[in-house]
Amino acid sequence: MAVPSNMLPLGTLLPRFSLKDTVSGRLVASDELRGRPSVVAFICNHCPYVKHLRAGLAAFGRYCQEKRVGFVAVSSNDTHAYPDDAPDKMALEAKTQGYTFPYLYDESQSVARAFDAACTPEFYVFDAHGKLAYRGQFDEARPKNDVPVTGADVRAAVDALLAGRAPSPDQKPSIGCSIKWKAG
Repeated sequence: MAVPSNMLPLGTLLPRFSLKDTVSGRLVASDELRGRPSVVAFICNHCPYVKHLRAGLAAFGRYCQEKRVGFVAVSSNDTHAYPDDAPDKMALEAKTQGYTFPYLYDESQSVARAFDAACTPEFYVFDAHGKLAYRGQFDEARPKNDVPVTGADVRAAVDALLAGRAPSPDQKPSIGCSIKWKAG
């Protein structure tokens, strides 16, 4: 069953975190995202909604890199129940899909809780001051519709910030697989 994102209030400050990048092995801290527009995406390997947009996600990652926009992806799923989302498989997924951004593992699930994340994929765009300017869907594409994957919604938010404007307040929740929370 598809789950919508919770829509964290605009203006919320970027939650602090430090997580290991499954590809490079280095710790990536939220402080690295401050001072410029930045994107935090919650994704995972097994979700059909994420699989549907991963080529677009890779392209968007390259776009962010070109524009010097910070971008990290986080997987917070319970890897005991969903072994396809384990860190070694995350690293392989990142390499296979051509992700140029850090793909971080949130083992404690504390980062997902700090963002009030509910589903994968889910996107958060912060301004240069670390204030939430956009949250919600990548675009209108879904696994069973014929809408092309463009990243239009997230890209429009980033482009607005780069142009010195606030993103449109008309923001739609993402829809995807629920984050797989650990029992207890």
